[in-house]
Amino acid sequence: MAKIFVLDTNIILHDYKSVKQFQDNDIVIPMAVVEELDKFKKGNDALSFNARAFMREINRLTDRQKFGPRGVPLGKKLGFIKIEPNHPFSPEFQDLFRDDIQDHRILATAMWVRDNNPKRFVALVTKDINLRLKAKAAGMEVQDYLKDRMDDEVMENQEKEVIQVEASSEAVQRLAYGQDNSLPWQEVSAKEPLPNQLYKFFLGGESVCARYDASRKVIALVRSRQAYGIRPRNDEQRFALDACLNPAIPLVSLTGGAGTGKTLLALAAALEQADDFDQIILSRPTVVLGGQDIGFLPGDQKSKMGPYVQPLMDNLDVIKRCFKPGSKQALRIESMLKEEKLLISPLAYIRGRSLGKVFFIVDEAQNLTPHEVKTIITRAGEGTKMVFTGDIFQIDQPYLDQWSNGLTHLGEKMKGQALFQHVLLRKGERSDLSDIAAKLL
Repeated sequence: MAKIFVLDTNIILHDYKSVKQFQDNDIVIPMAVVEELDKFKKGNDALSFNARAFMREINRLTDRQKFGPRGVPLGKKLGFIKIEPNHPFSPEFQDLFRDDIQDHRILATAMWVRDNNPKRFVALVTKDINLRLKAKAAGMEVQDYLKDRMDDEVMENQEKEVIQVEASSEAVQRLAYGQDNSLPWQEVSAKEPLPNQLYKFFLGGESVCARYDASRKVIALVRSRQAYGIRPRNDEQRFALDACLNPAIPLVSLTGGAGTGKTLLALAAALEQADDFDQIILSRPTVVLGGQDIGFLPGDQKSKMGPYVQPLMDNLDVIKRCFKPGSKQALRIESMLKEEKLLISPLAYIRGRSLGKVFFIVDEAQNLTPHEVKTIITRAGEGTKMVFTGDIFQIDQPYLDQWSNGLTHLGEKMKGQALFQHVLLRKGERSDLSDIAAKLL
C-alpha cells in the first residue's frame, strides 16, 4: 500500500515542489501548516515565493473538485494530496504536550493520521530537529527531507578533489618548464579525467599544480598568478584564483573555513577583470533573527545592508592596503563604488533580473537552499561569471546543514561540467592566531 507522509511547514518553504518528490505515495498537509504558510505569503524573499507558489499549485490541483477521502491526485505516477483539519492529541499525550503551538498541532494531526491508517506506513517529514525529537518521544515515525540531501560519501569525495600524483621527474619537468606546460592525460590517468580535475605533482620537495583542460585534452599547469595586488599563499589558493580568473569557467564555488581567503580571492579576481565586465556585484544572504526580512531595519537599502556586507568591505580594505593611499588602483576602487560599477546588492532583489556581463560574488552561500542557488544561477546572462563562497560547517539557517545546503548541492550536481570549478581551501591565511583558533577551538 502507498505510504503516507505528513509534511511540516519548513519542508514546503524549503522546496515548494516537495509534494511531488514522494513517488506514488500520499501527502497530508495539516491545516496548521496552511495557517503558517499564510504568514509568509507577502514579501520578496525565497520563503514568501515558495509559500505563494505552493498555494497556487494546490489551488490548481483542487480547481472545481473537493478533497475525497484520500485527497486529490498530484499527477501521473504520483500519489494523492490532502489538507487535513487539525486534530487534538489522544488523552495519553495531552499532558505531555500542553502548549498550544503550531508544532504540537502538526504533530497531533500526524499522530491522528497514523492512528486512523493502521495498515499503512505513516511518517512526519520535518527539517525541525526539535520537532523530530518530540515526535520520536511520542513514538511517531519521523524523517528529514532527503530529496536534496547529500550522503557522507559525496562529502568525502568533495574533500578529496585534488589528486596527488606520483610521476617521473621528466614528466613533471615538462609540465612545469616545458614549451606548452602540459601533459597528455594518458601519462597520468588510466581513463580520461573529469573536466577541471585538479592535480598536484611533486618535484624536489616543491608541489606543481595542474588542472585537466577538457577542451585541449591535456593536464595543464596552474601558474601562481597575481590579481589586483593579491597573491596566493598556498596551492589551494592558487587553484581558486586560477578558477576565478579563467574566462572559460563561468561558475565557481569556493569552500573552506574562516580566514582561508575565499572572498578575498574572488573579489581580487573580479577587480583584476573589471574591464571585461559591465558590473561587479557583491551579495550575501541576509540571515536575521526570527526570519524577518531586511525591510524591518531602518533606513534605505544601503543602510539596511550595511551590517551584512561589512565583511565584503573589509576584504576591499585589504586589497586597497596593497597599494599606496591615493594610488591609481586605490582610487579606482573608490570610483567604482561611487559609480556603482562595484555594487553591493541584497539577494532578495535578484529574482526576476537578468545579469548580463556581470561578475557576481555570493558570499556565505552555505546559508542558501538548493532552490535559491538555482534561482540565482538561472539569472546569469551572456558573459556573466558567478562565484559562490562559503563554509558548509558554519550555517546560520535553522533548517539547513552540511548535507542539505545549496553550496554542497551545487558542488555535487555540477561536478564534471566544463563550465564549473569547485575548490576547497584548507589552510587559514588570515593570521597564525586565526588559524590555530580555527583548528583547536
